[in-house]
Amino acid sequence: MITGHLINKLAAEMVVRDKFSVVSGVLEDSGGQDEGPDPHELLESALAGCTIITVQMYALRKGWPLESTNVKIKIESETKEATTISREVSFVGSLSDEQKERLLEISNKCPIHNLLESKVTIQTKQV
Repeated sequence: MITGHLINKLAAEMVVRDKFSVVSGVLEDSGGQDEGPDPHELLESALAGCTIITVQMYALRKGWPLESTNVKIKIESETKEATTISREVSFVGSLSDEQKERLLEISNKCPIHNLLESKVTIQTKQV
């Protein structure tokens, strides 16, 4: 569970597992003070991190010499009907073309990728 609260005019602090603190802010040109990544950047970060970890877990299990997975994520467009996110993935290590191709397939199986491509329902209630 994530809990969050306002810490500044346009900044929020989220606490994860009562252990980790993440601050999200808004750029100065949008009225904030740039205290941290904005909410869109946090979402992009979640996809990048999940992609890297998922691919690394697979490579470790296979014993493949993957040194790093490098990822670039950008929300290209968003509306209520559709969102387009671009993801560029590159692999570092002595990997064959077949291994790289398989790792790219695995990158599409990360849980955050699957969540973002699913129909998501958010249930909000006042407490």
